[in-house]
Amino acid sequence: MAIKPELTETLRHRREQIINHIPPEKLKAMHAKGQLSARERINSLFEEGTFQEIGLHAIHHAVHFGMAGRKLPADGVITGSGYVDNRQVAAFCQDYNVLAGTLGKMQARKITRVMRYALKTGVPVVAFKDSGGARIQEGVDALSGYGDVFYANVLLSGVVPQIAVILGPCAGGAAYSPALMDFVIMTRNNAHMFLTGPEVIKAVTGRATTMDEIGGAEMHASVSGNAHFLAEDDRHAIAIVKGLLGYLPQNNTEDPPHNLAMPIYSDRDAGMDELVPATPSEPLDMAAVIRRLVDDGEFLEVHRSFARNAIVGFARISGVVTGIVANEPMVMAGALDIDASDKIARFIRMCNVFNIPLVTLVDVPGFLPGIEQERGGIIRHGAKMLHAFASCTSPKVTVILRKSYGGSYLAMCSQELGADMVFAWPTAEIAVMGAEAAVKILYRKELEKAEDRAAAAKTFTDAYRTEFASPYEAAANFYISDVIEPSETRATVAVALRKLLSKREIRPSKKHGNMPL
Repeated sequence: MAIKPELTETLRHRREQIINHIPPEKLKAMHAKGQLSARERINSLFEEGTFQEIGLHAIHHAVHFGMAGRKLPADGVITGSGYVDNRQVAAFCQDYNVLAGTLGKMQARKITRVMRYALKTGVPVVAFKDSGGARIQEGVDALSGYGDVFYANVLLSGVVPQIAVILGPCAGGAAYSPALMDFVIMTRNNAHMFLTGPEVIKAVTGRATTMDEIGGAEMHASVSGNAHFLAEDDRHAIAIVKGLLGYLPQNNTEDPPHNLAMPIYSDRDAGMDELVPATPSEPLDMAAVIRRLVDDGEFLEVHRSFARNAIVGFARISGVVTGIVANEPMVMAGALDIDASDKIARFIRMCNVFNIPLVTLVDVPGFLPGIEQERGGIIRHGAKMLHAFASCTSPKVTVILRKSYGGSYLAMCSQELGADMVFAWPTAEIAVMGAEAAVKILYRKELEKAEDRAAAAKTFTDAYRTEFASPYEAAANFYISDVIEPSETRATVAVALRKLLSKREIRPSKKHGNMPL
């Protein structure tokens, strides 16, 4: 028996009302600002014809505060799954054109339903955030909904990748969901994330501020560190999502998408030798080192604008997906401070839960000295790095390029912190402190007696570097695996990574370690 035409017509009409609810002139205005509609965002993420929506017809049934009878298409959120580069991904996208994308109980149910679907099927979650916050009309039901979402975020954490894309406002309690996810992407001009807005801050503290100062994308990317990527507009943000997914596994039981069909790089790279500065006082261009180390020079830097004295990000080395951790000598001489410690520790933890090998490039003079750093808890923050590296069971390869002094030698994944292979350039200096500082302490009396103090200091400094800080001294004591030429770095690291992919490491049984947060 054929379906009655009126039933088909009713279905199509209902779909049309829900899907195409934005007036053309409003959609045009959004496009002019670099914004897409909620459905355009979903369609831009997924391969055509692969998205299956869950809960298209779901709506709230609240009858209080004048909400009775109001039509809210899809209750302000689109949920479902589709394919990105032939891999399934779950997603939800809040719709600001439906009651400002505010979250109520039904919207929360839809969001947590698709998150639990992702958990069961073992696929990443992409969350498009564009919401005015809790739906005031629903009262405590909205707060309960946020609690459900936060619980689901934590449940999925470390099981499947979670990516938040903030394309509009993300206010109040709504900001905690992105903070609980693995990566946060914000658009430069349209996205804002904050707990309390300028009006509330002024009413409570008397201090005037702006939305950009407290919640703008550039602020979160460079100052607070809440945003990992800064996008120019919606389409750029979606391109970043796709690039990021290309380095991540579907879930914590799988390996990242390595390309092991690619041959292992074995040639010397003379260009790497040319990057070594003529004198120890000249800073090394770490970004140039990374470009020569990784395949095709392609490096997806994470947290680029935050704690710029450290570099973290994703690349492939002879096809092996790799997390890169490096000091940046061009900024603060590469010294580790509170923000850099947090940035590195967080990245290590993320790589570890998703089985991503780590390559650590070291050129570090130490932890940044200063009253503000000590009072700010640099000990606690630096300990996060120690805890993260020591607890990481992913393959770990360390290359010491130049300076590696004191506690920062350990913090940058030394052999003692669990590095599987440690290599050093001939230019490396591994010691308790830098040669100049050590000479002032060890040879103070001799320097005082010397007729030419500058010449004596140079003699003692050169001797210290040879006798105490030489990479050969470290190699003789088996603290490093080998001393290599810079031109051998890429080939050496590529071989080591490929061999370490079979690494298995069993740790003591426990719920989890107590990281110094």
